[in-house]
Amino acid sequence: MRRMKQTILASIITAVVAAGGASTVNAADKKAAAIFAGGCFWCVESDFDKVPGVISTTSGYIGGSAETANYQTVSSRPTGHYEAVRIVYDPSKVSYRRLLNVFWRSVDPTDDGGQFCDRGHSYKTAVFVKNDKQRETALATKKKAEEALGKKIVTKILKAGPFYKAEGYHQDYYKRNPVRYKIYRYRCGRDQRIKSLWGSDAHAGIKH
Repeated sequence: MRRMKQTILASIITAVVAAGGASTVNAADKKAAAIFAGGCFWCVESDFDKVPGVISTTSGYIGGSAETANYQTVSSRPTGHYEAVRIVYDPSKVSYRRLLNVFWRSVDPTDDGGQFCDRGHSYKTAVFVKNDKQRETALATKKKAEEALGKKIVTKILKAGPFYKAEGYHQDYYKRNPVRYKIYRYRCGRDQRIKSLWGSDAHAGIKH
């Protein structure tokens, strides 16, 4: 009888562990990541937090040759880094292609000198891809966006390297400093330029 109980208990434990493992795998399957550089990362965070299916956004730096990055070095000397946002999303609710279509219509991809009032390399637009599939999708949507816009898009499609999380005071800046953020965004002319460039397609896919 004791041996039977031990056998039953062992079977239950095995089933529970297996179920837990399956849950972990399934949970992992529901998450994927995209990295976009679209000028000021405060604004990119704000826009993509409003896209259904996005789980989280993190501001940071990517694309440079230095072994690390922070706001002071990136903004004061040429490190090659871009201000960018890592977007974690649920692929069952929003596709990578959809996120790219939102991205193109939330920036000025024709500007090779920065974005809006923010000038310099760190404020240029770029799509950082992790694999060939992402690259193919990025290139395809870029071509479609060019056709829709009727202008050449200068945004680069680059291989993703190390992503360095930005300082804490940059994360969720638009939530923690709503008045300052709104004044900055308006004075920088971001929405005005996007509207003049994309017309009715401006900010498509972003819930306001």
